[in-house]
Amino acid sequence: MPTPRRVYLGALAAAALLGGFGVIADAVTDGDTLNLDNAVLMALRTPGDPADPIGPVWFEEAVRDITGLGSFSVLGIIVVVVFAYLLLAGKQRTGWFMVFAVLGGTILSTVLKMLFDRPRPDLIGAPEVFTASFPSGHATVSAVVFLTIGAMLAESSPERQLKRFFVGVAIALTLLVGVSRIYLGVHYPTDVLAGWSLGAAWALLCTTAAHFVRERAGRA
Repeated sequence: MPTPRRVYLGALAAAALLGGFGVIADAVTDGDTLNLDNAVLMALRTPGDPADPIGPVWFEEAVRDITGLGSFSVLGIIVVVVFAYLLLAGKQRTGWFMVFAVLGGTILSTVLKMLFDRPRPDLIGAPEVFTASFPSGHATVSAVVFLTIGAMLAESSPERQLKRFFVGVAIALTLLVGVSRIYLGVHYPTDVLAGWSLGAAWALLCTTAAHFVRERAGRA
């Protein structure tokens, strides 16, 4: 029974993303990115006042709201609501698949944070955070949650425009959360890039595996 082309492409894309994560991780470990990381962070602070992000106060407050979309509390609520809906809709397998993908991505992010143990950026005025910096947990887990749910919605939609809409919204939310972490000074850019790569790779692996299983079951 031939393997669908989509599975090959999904696996290839996930491998490329994991390769990108590996390249970033290696450069971060060697300290090769620190100058560029700091330069980007300082470019987002008011000249002469590194405690103040650029832009008006209302913009900084809006970014704080956006970054909350990637918090474990908000993502947890989203996952619980979607899971409850899937159970009520009689899609138990899809619901448990989503839970597995999210929990797996969260555990992966946490373990890697402990292994790399990179200190947070030393910026005056940045929100106080107690976990390690690399990879960004907000970027990783938001990518897993939003991209997985976006892929599920796209898969269930018969219209191509809706498929593109769901995937586009998922990507936009993921990018917004990651950029907000850099703007607020709680993560280096490479933390976020690594988190995006890791989260997208994990979401892609999970959705590709689910598609492969469904295809095999449908042809059995």
